[in-house]
Amino acid sequence: MACLLETPIRMSVLSEVTASSRHYVDRLFDPDPQKVLQGVIDMKNAVIGNNKQKANLIVLGAVPRLLYLLQQETSSTELKTECAVVLGSLAMGTENNVKSLLDCHIIPALLQGLLSPDLKFIEACLRCLRTIFTSPVTPEELLYTGPDHQTILFNHGAVQNIAHLLTSLSYKVRMQALKCFSVLAFENPQVSMTLVNVLVDGELLPQIFVKMLQRDKPIEMQLTSAKCLTYMCRAGAIRTDDSCIVLKTLPCLVRMCSKERLLEERVEGAETLAYLIEPDVELQRIASITDHLIAMLADYFKYPSSVSAITDIKRLDHDLKHAHELRQAAFKLYASLGANDEDIRKKIIETENMMDRIVTGLSESSVKVRLAAVRCLHSLSRSVQQLRTSFQDHAVWKPLMKVLQNAPDEILVVASSMLCNLLLEFSPSKEPILESGAVELLCGLTQSENPALRVNGIWALMNMAFQAEQKIKADILRSLSTEQLFRLLSDSDLNVLMKTLGLLRNLLSTRPHIDKIMSTHGKQIMQAVTLILEGEHNIEVKEQTLCILANIADGTTAKELIMTNDDILQKIKYYMGHSHVKLQLAAMFCISNLIWNEEEGSQERQDKLRDMGIVDILHKLSQSPDSNLCDKAKTALQQYLA
Repeated sequence: MACLLETPIRMSVLSEVTASSRHYVDRLFDPDPQKVLQGVIDMKNAVIGNNKQKANLIVLGAVPRLLYLLQQETSSTELKTECAVVLGSLAMGTENNVKSLLDCHIIPALLQGLLSPDLKFIEACLRCLRTIFTSPVTPEELLYTGPDHQTILFNHGAVQNIAHLLTSLSYKVRMQALKCFSVLAFENPQVSMTLVNVLVDGELLPQIFVKMLQRDKPIEMQLTSAKCLTYMCRAGAIRTDDSCIVLKTLPCLVRMCSKERLLEERVEGAETLAYLIEPDVELQRIASITDHLIAMLADYFKYPSSVSAITDIKRLDHDLKHAHELRQAAFKLYASLGANDEDIRKKIIETENMMDRIVTGLSESSVKVRLAAVRCLHSLSRSVQQLRTSFQDHAVWKPLMKVLQNAPDEILVVASSMLCNLLLEFSPSKEPILESGAVELLCGLTQSENPALRVNGIWALMNMAFQAEQKIKADILRSLSTEQLFRLLSDSDLNVLMKTLGLLRNLLSTRPHIDKIMSTHGKQIMQAVTLILEGEHNIEVKEQTLCILANIADGTTAKELIMTNDDILQKIKYYMGHSHVKLQLAAMFCISNLIWNEEEGSQERQDKLRDMGIVDILHKLSQSPDSNLCDKAKTALQQYLA
């Protein structure tokens, strides 16, 4: 009998809860505004700490009605505020609750609420927004954090309205104003240029920021002020050699990297410093000799401390949590420090176990640490000396190839850039990389939808083909396919097109290779060359294409593909008379290779080109004011006289 009674009891309880929830929702539609307000207040009390009640109210349609009341001009401010509080409480429930709120377009409604003059209502909207945006199910792009948002704030007078808050007696207010300026200035030249001229009580904003980063100020204030000045500098509003950057901001950020600072502060300090010095070699040199920074960063890899030595569980959790952030920050800063200067790269690599640490970083579980480690290696790989020594000693190419097999695009872009350096002809890593299947991998990258990956794929193949053996060139052409080569030659990205032309030029070098490749792919290559010379392309593209023709003209049998193609010959003639010297010179190289009289068939080629009027053009060019062009024309004319 007990079993028979179980079901009706459960149904009774469920219907009771549903009826209770329905009662709360029904009250939201009462024609009496006062009863609606009381209904919302009762609902607020009912949902606190009760996830089941929250779920029921959402299912019964409370959210659209609450949002309607929140946005109605006829609603009292008190009612709007209570609605925002209830919505915030619903958002504190499960992730499904948050999804339901997002589906009802809660964010635009709450953002609109921020325009209200009532502080309590604004605070309720902000609390709800914060709860929603701290949920992992909320996409960040729902809140504009880029230039659009900055511009909206800027156009609505944010700079002028916030500036005076920097002199507030309240530390919290000053900090929030400072943080707001750091967000507004980030990668935004328009805002940054305005900020440098803003006066607050007769003092320019940069001067106020400098005062706020002095040693006697709270660390949070020092760091945020340094960020403001860093972002303004990177946006071009403050010169990199300005004393406020060199003597104030940079030393402050280096201080933040010291052992005495909290782990979070060390992370933020290193990352901001990395961003500040990234494009400027002089700042990199200054930073590298400030407070033994390079050695100081080595400590970033010593977390977490030995687990057995730590008895404080909270301390251990803290260390573990920040260990990957510290490594990421150190790698980023090392990458910026070593971006341009050979001596700095040498110091970084000579730091204790540095290469081992970077190689280990390539296989970290954290994507951010892996990306930072690859960036660091990429920066160091710009050194010819290190490619020949440290990179070879640690067989860096092995973990790099592993990274390239399966990684997010952001890591692939940097890793493939680094591979371009490892494939330069003087790199000892070039041969083992080739043997490990790099050709197929790189040809695969050229088919990526990401233009940066297409560029790097073709760039690496171009480096691989430079002065390579015939077999490697054949492998590249076979794996790439002429169809893909054509696609790359018609790519909308100029960098892809230029690197593809560079690859063709490297493939078509040394006579036996030129003749071999043109005997199998000549028709397609000549077709591609014709299309580019006829197309709407810039000077550099056409120059590179004419250089490819000059290489073909240097072949023994391949040059006949030009001589039997009147269309191509007319194009070469046209570019000899072009207004741009670069194109004239490139066309001249084609002619010189075709008429060189020490080669078989030169007389017939000279005669055909004379009949086309090439000799007349050479006479004109021998009078050119450009000495290089003049000399080339005279040398070519001598071939006719010999």
